[in-house]
Amino acid sequence: MNRRRADAGLLLNTIIWGATFVVVKNALADISPMLFLAARFTLAAVALAALFFAPFRRAFSWQAAGAGALSGVFLFGGFAFQTLGLRSTSAAKSAFLTGMTSILAPFLAAVVYRNRPGASEIAGVLVSVGGLALMTLEPPVGSLRPGDLLTLLGAVAFAAHIVTLGHFSESMPFPVLAVSQVAAASLCAFALLGTEPVRFAWRTSVVLAVVVTGLLCTALAFSIQTWAMQYTTATRTAVIYMFEPVVALGTSLALTGEGLSARAGAGAALILLGIVLVELKPLRPRAHPLN
Repeated sequence: MNRRRADAGLLLNTIIWGATFVVVKNALADISPMLFLAARFTLAAVALAALFFAPFRRAFSWQAAGAGALSGVFLFGGFAFQTLGLRSTSAAKSAFLTGMTSILAPFLAAVVYRNRPGASEIAGVLVSVGGLALMTLEPPVGSLRPGDLLTLLGAVAFAAHIVTLGHFSESMPFPVLAVSQVAAASLCAFALLGTEPVRFAWRTSVVLAVVVTGLLCTALAFSIQTWAMQYTTATRTAVIYMFEPVVALGTSLALTGEGLSARAGAGAALILLGIVLVELKPLRPRAHPLN
């Protein structure tokens, strides 16, 4: 029963995250990216601090707070590159490129845990790179849109966040990690406010985007994920999260009519196939480095 509830919770996360690519893209027309991220992470940090106030005080240590802050830097980097990239790429394409996190995380983990990538991982990367080329490289040959490149950098940062948090979560208390990483991400956003012209227009779309991403996509979703991981594995979680770009594509088509070209759609299918190869390891099953 707990495993079914955990799977349902993780599936809910994919729906929440996948549906908000369009919400964020629309909001960026009226708010600068760093201000949006500062508002999002501040709201999430306040919500998590209120939720975990008592256990946070009991478990607090500077070592755990430092570990959470390091994780928060990578978390901020992922969302910063993703948000900046959304200004010049489609919501659907951004979701599939962000899905490369599932490909990159095992390889970063292999460096941390000194595990050599297996045949399935190598095959998955090759297939995904082919899909990536189909999705992002446009005439003239070798060209890459800035938004696509920024989104890929975000996937690298998200992968680093998964590996870092996985490393520390075994020995550090969750309440301290959860609050400190989101607070650190908020501080990073405020520190970089001066790097761009601050722009804000009071629109319903902006308020909705901040509330939804702050409370649902960050505070609630990360809490669900942490609870669910008690009853499932990182591999199973990654497989369920493959549904996220599919939700993003459906939401984008329904709300804006913005989808993928035939070429980009073929690339997206190859990326999903690569994720399946990396996560399920059909060529030579063995323990996942993040399990």
